[in-house]
Amino acid sequence: MSELVVLSPHLDDAVLSCGGRIAHDVAAGRTVTVVTLFTADEPAEPPSRLARDLRRWWKLPHGVMAARRSEDLAACAALGARAEHWDLPEAPYRLDPAGSPLYATLSALFGEVSHHDDRFVEALAARLAPLAGRGEILTPLGVGGHVDHRVVRRAAERAGVAALYYEEFPYTEWKWFALRRALGRPDDWRAEPLALSADEVEARVGAIARYRSQVPVMFRNEGRLRRQVRRAVRRSGGERLWRKAGGAPR
Repeated sequence: MSELVVLSPHLDDAVLSCGGRIAHDVAAGRTVTVVTLFTADEPAEPPSRLARDLRRWWKLPHGVMAARRSEDLAACAALGARAEHWDLPEAPYRLDPAGSPLYATLSALFGEVSHHDDRFVEALAARLAPLAGRGEILTPLGVGGHVDHRVVRRAAERAGVAALYYEEFPYTEWKWFALRRALGRPDDWRAEPLALSADEVEARVGAIARYRSQVPVMFRNEGRLRRQVRRAVRRSGGERLWRKAGGAPR
């Protein structure tokens, strides 16, 4: 059984979206690795008001990324998966050649990918390419439109490692049109759902709860988190992957 590698832009995306699948595959004896790309330490001085606001929202005034890496290690361990952290900066911390932030506002995070990130995508694609020899790779679809998710998708496609895409939770719950927008033409895609057992759903919820800085911002509390996960699972028949029509079946 080949390794399952889940590309996670941030320190929570894979577990949020694929936690049940990860639990399912680990229980079946498969090695699962969550590769999180944007985990570099934040600069000592926030480059924008947005960066300062993130510290406040997450209640992490010091060592934001160190705390989030620790949360991710705990979440992946709860599912029995390996965690691999790449030392790349998140969008709010990336700067243009003049030293100005590329994404200084919340709206910019969900706007157009900056042309200054073109070389970043190329470099990321070169780094992703060797993953093709490790096994099956899951790539974020880009639901919700966050620039980091779209950067990862572009780089994975350029590297030739993107075949199976996962839809990002909770964006699928927050914006009813987000999935359709990410797919473009739905007829060009084939859904591959995985039905989850009650235990696998609870394993996903329990792992997500390890992201203690994120749960209050996204869900308010663990009870609301559990309800939203269960609702998403009911709506999609479990957890869905997407493959471009004409691609080889799993």
